Amino acid sequence: MAEPKNEDFLDDIATAEAEELAEEMAEISEEALELDALKAERDELRDKFMRALADAENARKRGDRARREAEQYGGSKLARDMLPVYDNLKRALEAATDEQKEVAAGLIEGVELTMRVLKDVFQKHGIEVITPEVGDKFDPNLHEAMFEAPVPGTKAGEIIQVSAEGFMLHDRLLRPAQVGVSSTPAS
Repeated sequence: MAEPKNEDFLDDIATAEAEELAEEMAEISEEALELDALKAERDELRDKFMRALADAENARKRGDRARREAEQYGGSKLARDMLPVYDNLKRALEAATDEQKEVAAGLIEGVELTMRVLKDVFQKHGIEVITPEVGDKFDPNLHEAMFEAPVPGTKAGEIIQVSAEGFMLHDRLLRPAQVGVSSTPAS
């Protein structure tokens, strides 16, 4: 009869192959973990890089905006300090009588020329005069109410007197126009 086959050596081969396969799988899973870690690090660095680019762009935009504002509004303090000069020149011209204009024609002409030059400088630097008229509607964004009085024949909120002109520097208010405003007329 035939001898029973000893298949132990086949079991040894299968065990060796299983161990070899387990070692290869361990190496593959270690490499996969390392690859995943590298991918995560790459993604983190890419995110940091994109954020740094965005921060740099935002800083550039802030710098540009600050530069433009400095160009437009940097002289606002000086401009505000020059407003009383304008007011005084205007008052001087308004106060001169016809007789004084004849006697001191050269002086009056000099004041008028100075006023014209001041207006040209204001215009060159974006300063506009706000000149409200009697009867205009009071605008709290442009006018400052110095007093309020009931005046017959007017509506509440109408300008009844202009005390001083206002000034804008580009789109910013330097000084509001000083006005008197009508309250609801007394009946």
